[in-house]
Amino acid sequence: MNGNRINISQRRLHFTRRKLLIGGSVTSGLLLTGCEKIGGSATGTSILDTGEKLTYNVQRSLSSRMALAPEFRPDQMSPRFRSNGNTMPASADYATQLAQNFVNWVLRVDGLVDTPLDLSLADLREMPTRSQITAHNCVEGWTAIAKWTGVPLSFILQRANVRSSAKYIVFHCADDFGGTAYYESIDMLDAFHPQTILAWGINDQPLPVKNGAPLRLRVERQLGYKQAKYVMRVEAVDSLKSIGQGKGGFWEDDIDYEWYAGI
Repeated sequence: MNGNRINISQRRLHFTRRKLLIGGSVTSGLLLTGCEKIGGSATGTSILDTGEKLTYNVQRSLSSRMALAPEFRPDQMSPRFRSNGNTMPASADYATQLAQNFVNWVLRVDGLVDTPLDLSLADLREMPTRSQITAHNCVEGWTAIAKWTGVPLSFILQRANVRSSAKYIVFHCADDFGGTAYYESIDMLDAFHPQTILAWGINDQPLPVKNGAPLRLRVERQLGYKQAKYVMRVEAVDSLKSIGQGKGGFWEDDIDYEWYAGI
């Protein structure tokens, strides 16, 4: 979900809810007793930033590297999968690609790789495929279950010979918000997770435009805004400092969403 804007109070409620799920964090107690006052001060911002790092580290230390998100039966799939954020990229290039049914569309894989790749949609469909029925949990408060089909991101990164110096994978997208192209990132642990795929299909059908055609990210152990739509380029980097404002994603930069959105 390249998510719609939500108000600050909604974002803070989500922040607090995730901290409660972790438990035992000093930051959680502070948030519960006065998140509005804390969040509005310079000291509070520092506390929140520190809390996010603690949450990330605690979750990583408690979670197995191979722990899987729950998968569901076909009869548990939602009747429809809601679309959020942009439902049609504004770029002229995307419109041209769509009119041609993406036959000339290319995914660029570059950055800290020894073998940069340009992959067509046909190339991706010929690669090893994974299908998974999983829950999409949106920061706005809704959940839907759908079947996603695509290429494991790990396979693409291995084919590109990603370098050991790479620490993050950045996804550059065709849609934009106010003229700023959407972007998102994950670390290498999530990049090589078996359920992290670049999906070209949903519910046994080609991915529709409203859901991110021709390709979107699925990183199943994180919230919906990390599931970048309209992916055009995959870049391996050793730092997020030069990506946007340095927080790793469009919404992280724009309205201070948490970079690690693990659930």
